[in-house]
Formats: sequence, C-alpha cells, structure tokens
Amino acid sequence: MKTRDYRLLELFLIFIIAPISFVLQFPIWIKIAIGVLGFGYVIFVLLKIEGNVFKIKKGISWRQFRKRTLLKFVGVFGITTAYVLVVDANNLFSMPLNKPFVWVIIIFVYSAFSVYPQELIYRTFFFQRYQSLFKNKTLFILCNAAVFSLAHIFFKNTLVLFLTFIGGIIFALTYKKTKSTLLVSIEHAIYGCWLFTVGMGEMLGFPN
Repeated sequence: MKTRDYRLLELFLIFIIAPISFVLQFPIWIKIAIGVLGFGYVIFVLLKIEGNVFKIKKGISWRQFRKRTLLKFVGVFGITTAYVLVVDANNLFSMPLNKPFVWVIIIFVYSAFSVYPQELIYRTFFFQRYQSLFKNKTLFILCNAAVFSLAHIFFKNTLVLFLTFIGGIIFALTYKKTKSTLLVSIEHAIYGCWLFTVGMGEMLGFPN
C-alpha cells in the first residue's frame, strides 16, 4: 500500500472518481455507501498504515495561530460582506437575525460533523499519503486545493468551486505549517460558519 502506483490509483479513485460520481444520477443509498466506505478506508489507512494516533498535538502555538487566523478573517469578513451587500443585500445576516435557532443548529452540525471529517481526508490523509509524490511544493498545495474544490462539484455552482479552491489553498498552507488537524479544522469552521452568518449559506446548500 506504499508503492507510488498504488497511491496514485488511490488518489485518482478517492479524490477524482468518487466526487465526480456524486454528480451522476443513481440511488442516494449507493452514494451514501460510497461515502461511508471511502471514509472508513481513510480512517483505516490513517490508523493502521500511517500509524496515526488521534490526539491533540503537543507544542501548538495557539497565540500565533490566533494572530494568523484573525488577520485572514479580517480579509474574509471584508470581501464576503461586500459581496453580499452588492449581490443580495436583503440576505446580509438574515440567518442569525431571522432564524437564530436554525442558525445555531447549522453552525453546530457543520462544525462537528462536516469540517473535521473533511480535514481528516483532505489535509491529514492527503498530505501523509501523497506529499512525497510531488517534488514541487507549490504544485502539491494547488493539487490539494483543486481536489478539495472538486469535492464540492455536486453543488453545481461555480462560485462554490471558486471559494472552496481558495479555501483549500488557505487550509493546505495552515496544515503545512502547523501539522495539526485540530487547528486547520478550527480555521475551516470559522470561515465556513461565517459564510452562513453573513448570508451566503444558501449557495452551499443550506437554508438562508
């Protein structure tokens, strides 16, 4: 399971074929089965093949992480707020203002059950399995961002693909620097929850 050819095939099946298949029309239970089996395979490889132990990394520089994340969030705040104001001002902060209970539920479910599994797959697993296949570090980061964006192709929304590509670059750089699934998950959750809060949740398939 450590050969180059095996890992290339693994990458192709998990990160290209599987996401594209979800766009096709076939029973939802088959799609769910593919997702569950795929995630189970990822966890098996991380634990049994790569020898991971799921615990909080020691020596995390929380101060630096907070500073970097805050600086990036200021940019995200300004760009997304301006976008909603220009495109659909009526939706600005519509969720927390008009449906606070639904907003809280979405924030909780998204952070707890979507973000962390995504980061396990697209950062922890992807980096450990495929980083050695790329001699060019920039190309590897862009590839990671591209497959992360491809994972959202079933939304059939160009803006979603663009945002997730940019987000993929940000998260890949954070993971590259910190080697912490927890930190990159926190950052992912902050930006994702902000999109729901500012009024862009509908384009991600959530009520707005």
